[in-house]
Amino acid sequence: MITRIRNARLILPEGIEEKKYLYFADGAITAVTAEELPFDEEIDAAGLYAAPGFIDLHVHGGGGADFTEDDEEDILHAIDHHAYHGTTTIYPSTVAASCDTLRGALRRLRNAIGSGRALANVPGVHLEGPYFSPAQCGAQNTDFITPPVPQDYESLLQEYGDVIKRWSFAPELPGSREFLKAVHAKGVVTSMGHTNAKYEDVLMAVEEGCTLITHFYSCISTITREKGYRKLGVMECGYLMDELDVEAIADGCHIPAELFRLLYKIKGREHICLVTDALRCCGNEGERSSTGGVACIIKNGVAVLPDESAFAGSIATTDRLVRFCVEKVGIPLTEAVQMATANPARVMGLAAKGKLAAGCDADLVLFDEDINVKRVVVMGKTIREEV
Repeated sequence: MITRIRNARLILPEGIEEKKYLYFADGAITAVTAEELPFDEEIDAAGLYAAPGFIDLHVHGGGGADFTEDDEEDILHAIDHHAYHGTTTIYPSTVAASCDTLRGALRRLRNAIGSGRALANVPGVHLEGPYFSPAQCGAQNTDFITPPVPQDYESLLQEYGDVIKRWSFAPELPGSREFLKAVHAKGVVTSMGHTNAKYEDVLMAVEEGCTLITHFYSCISTITREKGYRKLGVMECGYLMDELDVEAIADGCHIPAELFRLLYKIKGREHICLVTDALRCCGNEGERSSTGGVACIIKNGVAVLPDESAFAGSIATTDRLVRFCVEKVGIPLTEAVQMATANPARVMGLAAKGKLAAGCDADLVLFDEDINVKRVVVMGKTIREEV
């Protein structure tokens, strides 16, 4: 069955187009054209924007459920919570934990993904840790932070290499080069995060194929001095090295608007990926929550540690990220959408996602001028519709 969308402001790679139709069938876009082609059903967008479905590379849960700790039904609930807000492709993320805990989480996530019941696409899992710097642990549980342990990561890759697609780590730790070689041999995308690395550590990681920095500005090193000599940290390397893309938690709390403008000015629209880093309390905002055994409270639209010394994660959905970039930072809508779609698709090698073009997957999100989501389509199936 061929579906046609009309009266939409299509957000295309070349700009916003109001005079074309979008056709899709069997889960894929068949044409974006002004031509009158045959169709079986029609969706009148009534002037709404139509964008590619959002892609979230880094998200720990939502709707009261946690991807590391909870069972398969709760995992599906968390995925669906984000899908309703326009995230049509999601990478469930774990936290620093024991190898046995990660093994259990991966087993449950694999079962949930394999069930075919998730409303969003789930290409795989993002392991955030546990190979991090204790000095940059943030809200990660220090009981489990460790340098890379070959027998652990090798066993996880052997058992769950089919679902592990991203791994965040700190490149300054002993054994990091060997870790990078092992995970890259399995096709896993690596990302530097919770790290106190210096320029030479980052350079090693990039030479070994690392392409991403986890939640830029949060829990990463900056310039230090050694006997008067300045050493670049991960932040400056992220600006310096064109090979590196960066995640940005654009919830308006982790990165204030003026700082995001600096990031946008230097890295540009091509190298920023919007992520939520959302916790279980996203959409279920009680006064207290926890993840990985670390407690947090919700205050002023963000999760913070109980002593309010640091953020613990966000309670955002991806539509909020795009809205912040447009309304508060002043980024053009087309570019903000690119940061939530085409850029993460490129980083993860998802050739059929992230743009509205013939041959791409029919993942769509329709929203109004204020970026309020009105319809979500995943692989050609409408999963949310507001009349």
